[in-house]
Amino acid sequence: MQKDKKTKIQTIEFKRYRWAVKMFVVSICLSSIFSLLSQSILSTLGAAIATVLILVFISISVAFDMIGIAVTSCDEDYFLKLVEKKHPGAQVALKLCRHSEKVCSFCADVVGDICGILSGAGGACVIMSLSKNISSPSIVVLISTLVSSLIAGLTIFFKAIMKGRAIKHANRIILRLGRVIERLFLFKN
Repeated sequence: MQKDKKTKIQTIEFKRYRWAVKMFVVSICLSSIFSLLSQSILSTLGAAIATVLILVFISISVAFDMIGIAVTSCDEDYFLKLVEKKHPGAQVALKLCRHSEKVCSFCADVVGDICGILSGAGGACVIMSLSKNISSPSIVVLISTLVSSLIAGLTIFFKAIMKGRAIKHANRIILRLGRVIERLFLFKN
């Protein structure tokens, strides 16, 4: 009896670490791919286009962080009731809720970190573009500091606004996400 319990605990721990290892591998692969793409593509763009892309990356990061927070704050019983009523998106939302640890890890950590890398690469592009014709090292440092600070400030600002809303409206956010996933992937109840 004791040996079966120990084996069961070890199996559960292995599954938990297996997920972390998968996320480690996925994040390294995706980060490498996006880092190479961003360095090769963003370095050829001007400051204006890079700035727009930075704002897109910040928006994606904020949206996925919102999903990560909402999925950990949502109520499984709420979705169970909606599944019984065959509400659109409820089945997918319930699955998201039941796998909240994995969904949160992917959305907030993997996607959020990759968007951070891309924002940084975009920031480097903006810095290089703006400081191309400046010979004073102190002004280049000032530009670099301002661009980096602005990117970090905007990201933190929008995430701070989003967090309270994600917690307060968690069920609604995850249900909408469930509907979107259901429509995109043609899931049927």
